[in-house]
Amino acid sequence: DAQRAVIGMLRPGVSWVDCHKAAEGAILRALIKEGVVLPRDKTVEELVDTRLGAVFMPHGLGHFIGIDTHDVGGYLPGHPPRIMEPGLKSLRTARVMKEGMVITVEPGCYFIDHLLDGALDPGSVHARHLNAELINSEYRGFGGVRLEDVVAVTGTGCVNFTICPRTV
Repeated sequence: DAQRAVIGMLRPGVSWVDCHKAAEGAILRALIKEGVVLPRDKTVEELVDTRLGAVFMPHGLGHFIGIDTHDVGGYLPGHPPRIMEPGLKSLRTARVMKEGMVITVEPGCYFIDHLLDGALDPGSVHARHLNAELINSEYRGFGGVRLEDVVAVTGTGCVNFTICPRTV
């Protein structure tokens, strides 16, 4: 769902940061459904704002495609600066999308012990929103998954160049 959410919103004028946050939101919704994340009194959007999504998706959403695959030019003068918050600081760009940009869409969900330990710490703002018993019994050592599509931003959306089924 994270990949479809991003591809569905990707068009000229959309912030790559907003795309990243949409992917985190979709991942958190799936983790709520599985009982891993406990929203309690927070909306998914509020959990994204606390950076809970970065516990499970610590990497940036994707990168520009260019001559050297991982293209440079993500942070240029006159464009949005890097945001130094968990998950967002790993974005390769914070730019607003323009027609003709080619970029990867790579949401992923990981269970990384170091990040889980920090989030489950009683002093963490995230601890009360995580099902520690389920995480510790079922997800430690699980690893994770990341899907990658290469897309080109068009005038009205995007074209996905990756031909790989995402549903059964």
